Amino acid sequence: MPFFTSHLQFPVNYTLNPVRPANMGFSPLSLSQYLSFFLLLFHFHSTISSPLSSNHSSSSSSSSHLCAHRQSLSLLQFKQSFSIQSSPFWFARNYQYDQYPKTESWKEGTDCCLWDGVSCDLKTGHVTGLDLSCSMLYGTLLPNNSLFSLHHLQQLDLSFNDFNSSHISSRFGQFSNLTHLNLSGSDLAGQVPSEISHLSKMVSLDLSWNYDLVSVEPISFDKLSFDKLSFDKLARNLTKLRELDLSGVNMSLVVPDSLMNLSSSLSSLKLIECGLQGKLPSSMGKFKHLQCLDLGGNNLSGPIPYDFDQLTELVSLDLFDNDYLSLEPISFDKLVRNLTKLRELDLTWVNMSLVVPDSLMNLSSSLSSLIFYSCGLQGKLPSSMGKFKHLQYLDLRWNNITGSIPYGFEQLSELVSLDLSGNFYLSLEPISFDKIVQNLTKLRHLALDYVNMSLVAPNSLTNLSSSLSSLSLGGCRLQGKFPGNIFLLPNLESLDLSYNEGLTGSFPSSNLSNVLSLLGLSNTRISVYLEKDLISNLKSLEYMSLRNCNIIRLDLPLLGNLTQLISLDLSSNNFSGQIPSSLGNLVQLRILCLYSNEFIGQLPDSFGSLVNLSYLDLSNNQLGGPIHSQLNTLSNLENLSLYGNLFDGTIPSFLFALRYLYYLGLHNNNLIGNISELQHDSLEYLDLSNNHLHGPIPSSIFKQENLRVLILASNSKLTGEISSSICKLRFLEVLDLSNNSFSGSTPLCLGNFSSMLSVLHLGMNNLQGTIPSTFSKDNSLEYLNFNGNELEGKISRSIINCTMLQVLDLGNNKIEDTFPCFLETLSKLQILVLKSNKFQGFVKGPTANNSFSKLRILDISDNNFSGPLPTGYFNSLEAMMASDQNMIYMGATNYTGYVYSIEMTWKGVEIEFTKIRSTIRVLDLSNNNFTGEIPKVIGMLKALQQLNLSHNSLTGHIQSSLENLTNLESLDLSSNLLTGRIPTQLGGLTFLAILNLSHNQLEGPIPSGEQFNTFDASSFEGNLGLCGSQVLKKCYGDEAPSLPPSSFDEGDDSTLFGEGFGWKAVTVGYGCGFVFGVATGYVVFRTKKPSWFLRMVEDKWNLQSKKTKKNAGRYGARRN
Repeated sequence: MPFFTSHLQFPVNYTLNPVRPANMGFSPLSLSQYLSFFLLLFHFHSTISSPLSSNHSSSSSSSSHLCAHRQSLSLLQFKQSFSIQSSPFWFARNYQYDQYPKTESWKEGTDCCLWDGVSCDLKTGHVTGLDLSCSMLYGTLLPNNSLFSLHHLQQLDLSFNDFNSSHISSRFGQFSNLTHLNLSGSDLAGQVPSEISHLSKMVSLDLSWNYDLVSVEPISFDKLSFDKLSFDKLARNLTKLRELDLSGVNMSLVVPDSLMNLSSSLSSLKLIECGLQGKLPSSMGKFKHLQCLDLGGNNLSGPIPYDFDQLTELVSLDLFDNDYLSLEPISFDKLVRNLTKLRELDLTWVNMSLVVPDSLMNLSSSLSSLIFYSCGLQGKLPSSMGKFKHLQYLDLRWNNITGSIPYGFEQLSELVSLDLSGNFYLSLEPISFDKIVQNLTKLRHLALDYVNMSLVAPNSLTNLSSSLSSLSLGGCRLQGKFPGNIFLLPNLESLDLSYNEGLTGSFPSSNLSNVLSLLGLSNTRISVYLEKDLISNLKSLEYMSLRNCNIIRLDLPLLGNLTQLISLDLSSNNFSGQIPSSLGNLVQLRILCLYSNEFIGQLPDSFGSLVNLSYLDLSNNQLGGPIHSQLNTLSNLENLSLYGNLFDGTIPSFLFALRYLYYLGLHNNNLIGNISELQHDSLEYLDLSNNHLHGPIPSSIFKQENLRVLILASNSKLTGEISSSICKLRFLEVLDLSNNSFSGSTPLCLGNFSSMLSVLHLGMNNLQGTIPSTFSKDNSLEYLNFNGNELEGKISRSIINCTMLQVLDLGNNKIEDTFPCFLETLSKLQILVLKSNKFQGFVKGPTANNSFSKLRILDISDNNFSGPLPTGYFNSLEAMMASDQNMIYMGATNYTGYVYSIEMTWKGVEIEFTKIRSTIRVLDLSNNNFTGEIPKVIGMLKALQQLNLSHNSLTGHIQSSLENLTNLESLDLSSNLLTGRIPTQLGGLTFLAILNLSHNQLEGPIPSGEQFNTFDASSFEGNLGLCGSQVLKKCYGDEAPSLPPSSFDEGDDSTLFGEGFGWKAVTVGYGCGFVFGVATGYVVFRTKKPSWFLRMVEDKWNLQSKKTKKNAGRYGARRN
């Protein structure tokens, strides 16, 4: 009879309650036979011994023994080769398997056939069965062990002992009569010997879960493994095999097609987390007798074959965690219609995005377990889910299920576990919830995280079953007072209400469940009193998350009494003072998060006792001093976050020797010295930015093959060249070496070494040479910044392969080129900075539709561009025409922890924006040689916050269409040849804080009132024709109405006076007398532009313009 168990998962889930698998090789039928045998043996022994006197000799006693002396001796030698563990083996302990030392009953001079775990043949007395599972044995299983002299063994079970990474001896192949072999969970290592294939009578073979989890070492396949040849021999030779479990054995070299060599009589096949790669065989349908198939946790890919529907005897099918496996609608329909005996189905992470949820209704109504976790299911749940009357476990979390949870759920009265978490568009109505909690009386586990329960009154939770052991309602938008009786449920083991900001109430300090192991109240307003009474009632607590919690009173040192804690999160609570040394008592702790508080001082010495710690986050506090040497004992650390503190001194070398460390964040401290060489290659994330480190980049960093993020920015004394070895980091997503003193050439391979690279920031160094000339197709670059180096040459056209590019900053270099109009094809480009280079020539109009349509910042200042302003591009700058209401910061799409930065002239001051708001809109074309008029269409760019056209040779009038730029904060038109009046409409720009119109040829009164009253003389200097209080020059005819302002809409002066000649011509002689002025004006109007007069005026103004452009300052007018 086959046996079925849920797959084992590591690390242990909070609510995992596994059931011990039945011993492979001892079926219910054989157990009854053995029971009969023992009764017979007992009767036989009593019968032959009763006539003997009570003081019969040992020799006469031994003559009655069924067990042969030689076999008894072998068993005693086997016993002596191992010690008995003082505490249960971790595997059996974690999974609640009963353990006791069976061999302690083995005594010399007694019948070995009566010993615990020993079975014998009735006729011959040979030992045929040995069941020593969970016997607490410890030691090395050597090839010369006396076990191998028991040649008549048929069934051998050594599972769940600790054989200390022993290798499986080839002598196992000598057990020619063996039908059942179970070596699971016993810490065996090395290659599975090919001699196992000699066991031709084998019916059941279990070598599963042989790796060591005593340390916090990540699960790896460096333990027990199969090569291709050994597995092929096993599959071909073990023709009687019915049950095979190789879960956790490394089979990465085994081709999935070789599974087809296994016996077609297989009834159970379990290959969980074996590293299998490739497509499933297309002829799996040959296994007609298969009742249990578990291939979860591998790297299988492609669609599930159609012939799975031929496995009609299947009772349990588990393909979980094969990320690249998919299930097509036709396959799924056939599968669910034909597998009528199916009771357990787990397709976690299998892509089912094309499968309609309604097709679930074709599954067998006898289903007891349905797990479709993160399968991409989309749409509404079927309204008739109530048909699954026998369903006990339903897990549909992290899909895209929408709509309301149907009323039919109330009919699932056998449900023990319901998990619909992570379906963000799923909602639960009050009536539906009330029926669920009233009818599902057997419910033990309920998880509805991020399901919309905003209409559900928390008080309705009072109807939940008193047998509830796990309740998880994180992020459900619950509002109001949480019922206190839930906290007091006697069987409650796990409670998570985190991220319900509107949830209130008070967490009781007494009468709590004495089995409560998980408590999550983060980001709620539930009052917590972390004092003696509460802490004394939480002795069983293993996981506590009180991040950003409403803690009323606390006594932090008392937390040291919660010695069972595995995970503790007290982040974002504004705790102050020193970290209590009593936390060093939490020796079981693996996760400790105290970030974003106000802790001061050094780390406690007691932290050295936290030897099991794998995750430590103390970031964003005020901790100081050197990084404590006590951390040297934390050899299991995987994640260390100490950034945002005041740590000083050098980075201790032991941090770079941590074997399992994959995340190291030490940025934003005061650390000094060189960066030491790394001793291992486990790092995935390294951020040492914003310190005072110096010296070169250690070569060992380039050997971190799994490195995804490398940030060494803003350590001004980091020097040397950037080695081309950096291109060996093929999984790199973020590379930021900016604001340092690196020199030499930029490695040319940077454009094509990693298809995953999204951020490349080498700005503000001393790099020379050219920009990488080859950017590969299908790259992921989103942010490219070389600003502030000495790069030369031209911009390679291959940059158009960077189709994901959002930010391109090449400013402050020595690039000689024309405007790179080909960049307009980059449809996602939002920021383009080419300032302070040697670009030249006309900026021609767009060659494609929607050119630069998403551009928010365009800065091409301080170059030698000439010709008219690029009116064509202005017409297509759609992102500058509409404001963005989302106040978010621009950052990497695939790596949320990195935000973009940029250096820019903002309101006349050079500023580094360490974060770029998505709302910012800037157009800077200053310090070039642009000519002609300011186009009217510039008024379409209504979202602009900063417009700088200064230091050009622009003529004509200030367009009144600028009044449309209602978000404008800074306007700089200084040092041009602009004429006419200042439009009064500019006074309506209420956000305008900076206005610079200096050094032009403007004239007439400066508009008064509104925004103009906030500007001083520097905004208007160098315009001799202006008058008003700001320039201390009185305007004539104060009582007279103001002359109309220049306006493009109403016709500007160029149409009246001709290009370059305006109202100034009428008043040039006003100081010599009104008559002369009128006469001169009359001559001008009649002759339309006498050459002698025009030359005189324009020569004067051109001379004045050159002088002011040369001497202009940063604020009134920026330097060239």
